[in-house]
Amino acid sequence: MKFTIALIIVVAIAAVLAFVFFPKGPTERLPTRITNSSTPSAADSYDGSPFRPVSAATGLDPAKVSLGEKLFSDPILSDDNSVSCASCHILERGGSNGLAVSIGIKGGIQKINVPTVFNAGLNFRQFWDGRAATLEEQVDGPLENPLEMGSTWPQVITRLNANKEYAQLFGQSYAGGVTRDNISHALAEFERSLVTPNSAFDRYLKGDQAAMTEEQVEGYQLFVNLDCDACHQGTGIGGNMFQRMGAKNDYFANRGDLNKHDMGRFNVTGDEFDRHRFKVPSLRNVALTAPYFHDGSAATLDDAIKVMVKYQLGRRLQAEEQRKIVSFLHALTGEYQGKLLGSNAPKQSSAPQQ
Repeated sequence: MKFTIALIIVVAIAAVLAFVFFPKGPTERLPTRITNSSTPSAADSYDGSPFRPVSAATGLDPAKVSLGEKLFSDPILSDDNSVSCASCHILERGGSNGLAVSIGIKGGIQKINVPTVFNAGLNFRQFWDGRAATLEEQVDGPLENPLEMGSTWPQVITRLNANKEYAQLFGQSYAGGVTRDNISHALAEFERSLVTPNSAFDRYLKGDQAAMTEEQVEGYQLFVNLDCDACHQGTGIGGNMFQRMGAKNDYFANRGDLNKHDMGRFNVTGDEFDRHRFKVPSLRNVALTAPYFHDGSAATLDDAIKVMVKYQLGRRLQAEEQRKIVSFLHALTGEYQGKLLGSNAPKQSSAPQQ
């Protein structure tokens, strides 16, 4: 009996020593695709993949979507009738404005990058700091911000009621007519329609092995093996969690010149844990939405990947690895209204900068 107990102890100690001094090396994680694409929403169709293809928006009221689209493009929501939602969220530019900052009425500037409006309905919260829980709640932010639209709700409601066309459209779609809630809902309904399905990656996930190039598939492999999918996952390939900017190295100490927007979620919660934590952005259509990050500091995908690898992973990539990941990210561009998004817009080079 004593011998048996002693043997068990020796074996246990040996196992611990083996784990400490001879840790198991990283295991290659193979990319997965759907094996049964007939039911894309079924979890058992994805072989444990953290990704899901996006589907076209369904269940929306066409009249409310149309009304929301009209409001989205109309500067009537701004104080001086000069800025609309579409002024910053330019659909032809991937749903952003192509700038590192947002520009509002009277040239007002906010030192924060405009997030894309495409696939915003997939996000678990809105804004970089997640201060809005829904698309409806998000409307308050730009509408009332003096550096964006600079309006008030009474002002907007009065204007829309005085406009015969809007008064009629709201009366047809909403029992209450022109109200704060109905305006917000119409805008949110339109934004929920802005999904971009049928990217090369979506088709690949559904089983089309020819949808992505060999280089893109290799980039996908690298993306998974580097654990990028620990944060960029789900249908949005991001947009479903908060993460600290600078998990491995101090991004803000190196960048310097901090402002209130750099505090991230801390501005919402006041919790020190949330300092420099931001909503992880969706990577869908990311090839069209430069510059990158909340501060717009990365001008190209190449720049953005270098920053992520250095500050989030604590690593460096070879030029060939970098090129493959950039190529994969281009495969995330989807379609809007049946056309490849940004097909008429200038494209970034996939060649890494030296």
